[in-house]
Amino acid sequence: MKQKFTVTGMSCAACSARVEKAVAPISENVSVNLLAGTMVAEYECDTADIISAVKEAGYGCEPFKLKKADNKAEINEMKKRVIISVIFLVPLMYLSMAHMIGYSLPWILGEYIPNAIGQIIFLIPILIVNRKFFTNGIKALIKLNPDMDSLVAVGSGSSLIYSIVSMFLFDEGHLYFESAGMILALITVGKFLETLSKGKTKDAINSLIDLVPEKSIIMKDGKETEIESALIQVGDYVVIKPGMRIAVDGIITEGAGSVDQSAVTGESVPVDLAKGDKVISGTVNKNGNFIFKATQVGEESTLSRIIALVEDASSSKAPAQRLADKIAAVFVPVVIAIAIISFAVWMIIGKGFEFAFSIGVSVLVISCPCALGLATPCAIMIGTGKGAENGILFKDATALENLGKCNTIVFDKTGTITKGEMFVTDVTDTNHLDIIYTVENISDHPISVAICNYCRKNGAKLLQVEKSEYVIGKGIVAEIGGKTYKAGNEKLTGFADNEFSYSGKTPIIFTCNDEYLCTVAVADKIKDDAKETIESISADTIMITGDNDLTAYAITQQAGIKNYIANALPDDKEKKIRELIDKGKTVAMIGDGINDSPALTRADVGIAIGAGSDIAVESADVVLVSDKLSDVAKAIRLSRKTLKNIRENLFWAFFYNCLGIPLAAGVFYGIFGWTLNPMIAAACMSLSSVTVVLNALRLRRFK
Repeated sequence: MKQKFTVTGMSCAACSARVEKAVAPISENVSVNLLAGTMVAEYECDTADIISAVKEAGYGCEPFKLKKADNKAEINEMKKRVIISVIFLVPLMYLSMAHMIGYSLPWILGEYIPNAIGQIIFLIPILIVNRKFFTNGIKALIKLNPDMDSLVAVGSGSSLIYSIVSMFLFDEGHLYFESAGMILALITVGKFLETLSKGKTKDAINSLIDLVPEKSIIMKDGKETEIESALIQVGDYVVIKPGMRIAVDGIITEGAGSVDQSAVTGESVPVDLAKGDKVISGTVNKNGNFIFKATQVGEESTLSRIIALVEDASSSKAPAQRLADKIAAVFVPVVIAIAIISFAVWMIIGKGFEFAFSIGVSVLVISCPCALGLATPCAIMIGTGKGAENGILFKDATALENLGKCNTIVFDKTGTITKGEMFVTDVTDTNHLDIIYTVENISDHPISVAICNYCRKNGAKLLQVEKSEYVIGKGIVAEIGGKTYKAGNEKLTGFADNEFSYSGKTPIIFTCNDEYLCTVAVADKIKDDAKETIESISADTIMITGDNDLTAYAITQQAGIKNYIANALPDDKEKKIRELIDKGKTVAMIGDGINDSPALTRADVGIAIGAGSDIAVESADVVLVSDKLSDVAKAIRLSRKTLKNIRENLFWAFFYNCLGIPLAAGVFYGIFGWTLNPMIAAACMSLSSVTVVLNALRLRRFK
């Protein structure tokens, strides 16, 4: 089974790597998201075993429950730690450094031992409120899985222990109490800012959850009754008045309204809905009164599915993050080794214990891999949330990252480039309308629906059908009155009608016992935003369709598409996608129907447009709630912007460590005299994490 869990207590990328390592032996596949604090595991064992493995690794774990992210308690706790740390750090710094800046101390505190005791007194509250670094860090060290807390614990702990030993063993030995306090205080300040910033990355999911009203009105026994929205069941009749938010999906049975669907579809203009139209959960009725019958409630509603998709996507791992995780898994042990080696080298060179000790502590503190762990998930969470705000749903982080890399965009025709609203333009022989109506009534294909509507309006009647078959990608075969009728394209009937195809119409050929009967021509207008959208996409564009060559050519000319593939059956579409991939192309496929599913699955990124059929949605990596083709261009731009942000974050995270570690280790000391004391190293570490998060937050301004 596959299940999602909430994991608590993780503070850096090394933590998430440790959780994965702990669960891996009893799980087929496990993925931990540091920022979201979640884990997705596929396993055959008991759920209790998974939870136990995580707890043994030193973290909390429980099955995931979707709820509004509220980090107020965490923020308040961090704020308290910061305030106490800063309040006691100021007098601590005064006692330790007053003489350096020309200030005198009271006579008793000017003495070595009283001064040291005074520093300890002010340091103790800082140690107490930040004890988490020591309890978690030392526990991780004992289990030979050091993390960020371990580096802080070793760095500040070493300063503390050395200073205490100096008080008793050395006469007027140098004290590092202020370094221990400053390290803890500065890192806590950084963590506080990081917590504030990370909370903003979850705003999109919170805003989606807020779209569900707490109460709704249902019509029961002729009376209006207010109930909890969560209690609405399929079949209930829900009353909607102006200004009310819609809690579940349904079909309007009475009245009409003007509904703002912008929060779900990204469409800014309210949509006029009446009897028979579908209403979507999370939308707002602006004007009018209506009643609708609930069809999808709870986790099956559109809004709940959107929230679940956004949660899953933001909790999944992008390919770029996997690299960072692999590095983080070995990063902390390597840093500890570098710190020990740096200390030993400077001792051997003869720079003295204090200098070497300061170098070792600085290496430990500056190397915390927080920025590395936050670089990708911050950008992914904001990117998927921003997509959801615009009706663009990425199923996982891989899709969000890969879409921006696609250099070939393949479009289905009907319902994707065109509106999918077919209408009859020509009938070569109206004497056969009863036959045409009866044959086409067998299928619910958009072309068949359009032909049936035309026939009904012109008084056609249904005949008795003895046998029928729908041949995917070709047409319909039916036996009526002992005769075999076929309706479809040239592949099925053996006949072609190029006269209509030249003008972009789709000819449906009808035969009786394999003899030509008549032709019905249907047309489908391209979407209003098709040409502009396709021209804005900086990639090769290809249209693939089951229509004949002439019809396909006419549509591509109208839409501005560079290439097309005609006469393609569903299997052919998948085959063509595979051929493009084999040629080294990175392919995105956009479609909306069942016959697009194989191609959507085969493509590097499959995009289902207009919420598509259920099968198309299941096969796709990206789901576009609305049927606007411009959302394809939006999704590509968002993906590329997010991918750029990830690369920037990873660059700065790696650059910071590549520069910071050698600087802290004293590599540049002999050349330029550059080095870092532990306090500056702590400030740099905190700043790096905050910088990465703030850079990711720039994605919130994406339009």
